[in-house]
Amino acid sequence: MGGMLCRPDANGLIMAQVSEHMNDVRPSDWPRVLVVAGLALILLYGAFYLYQFAQPIYGFILLALATGIAVIFGANRFYGARFIFPGVAAVLIFIAFPVVYTIYLGFTNYSSFNLLTKDRATEVLLSRGTVDETTEQPFLLVATDQQGVYQVWLPDSGLLSEPARLADADEPLALRPSAIPSETVSRREAVRLRNALRDLVLLTPEGRELQNAGLRSFASVVPSYVQIDIDRLERTSDGTVLTANPDTGFYETADGQQISPGWRVGVGLENFRTIAGSEGMRGPLVSIFIWTVLFAGGTVFIAFAIGLLLAIILQWEHLRFKAIYRILLILPYAVPAFISILVFRGLFNQNFGEINLILQALFGIRPDWFTDTTLARLMVLIVNVWLGYPYMMLLAMGFLQAVPEDHKKAATLEGASSVRVFFSITLPQIIPPFLPLLIASFAFNFNNLMLILLLTRGGPDIPGTLIPAGGTDILASFTYRLAFMDSGQQFGLAGAITLIIFTIVAVISYANFVAMRRAAARRSAAP
Repeated sequence: MGGMLCRPDANGLIMAQVSEHMNDVRPSDWPRVLVVAGLALILLYGAFYLYQFAQPIYGFILLALATGIAVIFGANRFYGARFIFPGVAAVLIFIAFPVVYTIYLGFTNYSSFNLLTKDRATEVLLSRGTVDETTEQPFLLVATDQQGVYQVWLPDSGLLSEPARLADADEPLALRPSAIPSETVSRREAVRLRNALRDLVLLTPEGRELQNAGLRSFASVVPSYVQIDIDRLERTSDGTVLTANPDTGFYETADGQQISPGWRVGVGLENFRTIAGSEGMRGPLVSIFIWTVLFAGGTVFIAFAIGLLLAIILQWEHLRFKAIYRILLILPYAVPAFISILVFRGLFNQNFGEINLILQALFGIRPDWFTDTTLARLMVLIVNVWLGYPYMMLLAMGFLQAVPEDHKKAATLEGASSVRVFFSITLPQIIPPFLPLLIASFAFNFNNLMLILLLTRGGPDIPGTLIPAGGTDILASFTYRLAFMDSGQQFGLAGAITLIIFTIVAVISYANFVAMRRAAARRSAAP
């Protein structure tokens, strides 16, 4: 992939594809062609830039995008494709690619300990060093007559470096015996130059190199590791040999001790075996999955029932002040969800929340909403239903108006009660158009990350787990905590769980789609 980006004829390839179709271009099309060519060149530059920063995947995406723009918008024969290209490109880049990349991570050891490539991890280890305290000595900076040019003075050894611009000093500065300088730079000025001093190397008359060891001293720095060959390092402190393990992505000692940082490697199904084989992970994961299904299904069912009931009440012809009631009931849908969630977090506060104050005054109880798992789940369900019922109510108000009044009047004349009319006539007619929306609502709540993070942050924690897991965690928040809030930031393991979530949601959605299609077929076949 990187090789494609560094080919010298990449630019020529795009321009050749544009020039191949120049015969199709009318004079009035030249402004468009010039804009397309300019945009393609900008994207090509971005692709090359990303490749230079070791991001070949993103560079390849820009290269493919530049090629598509140049071909489709540069030639008139692809005029029809111009209308669908932006949508297809957006779906591929912002939907398909993240899904595929996340699934790919599930088969790697990508984590906070394995962020780098092998070459970069080797560079980091080789750059580590230990200060030789026997050579450490304080320093002072001496300003010269030239602006920005300094010398380093070592009072203990009476050595003065040659003058240089510190930021441009690529070679070691030679130290020579010298008399005490008449004037030195203040410590505040030396601190200001600390970034330039950090990379400065001084060379003593004996040939010893001294490096900056802090804000006040220079010393000889002994490298912690030296490279033996491409797959082996030696630890200078004890002579231990470290060997690169391509299976784990770490340099390891003979007894298996792993040295961080590591690098990314493919681990196959190891993450999935960890999920299935570790009781400390499998137990909470199963519990979280069951709660996720109950949470999503319960929210949809209760919100649908409440929304439908309120819609029926609002359509009662004898009800007065309908407009006012309708506005008040829609308010939870109008207020941004994150504001409502934070308000409820305060209302359910165990010590100072209004809900516990009212319960204490009426019944003498103060529920532990945030520390008891059952109560915390009940609180999450209450808040989510509050946020979801206005949507269901608005939909139900529209669908109820589509039910023919003649059917209900005929059933009433036959002696059917209002409840019988609702369950036999009204409900069967509004369920089919409601089903896709109920499925979409289930899928949304299955991954309702914002509610959990803002309201409970997944707590209370489940004791005895190997990974961060809480009683109100759903699969999405559990994965988020595993990837971004755990000290190990196990992106690969989170990717594996994400693949499991994606599969579950896809299976449930497909099953609901099949059931809905069969129900529609039965209704159309009925006499």
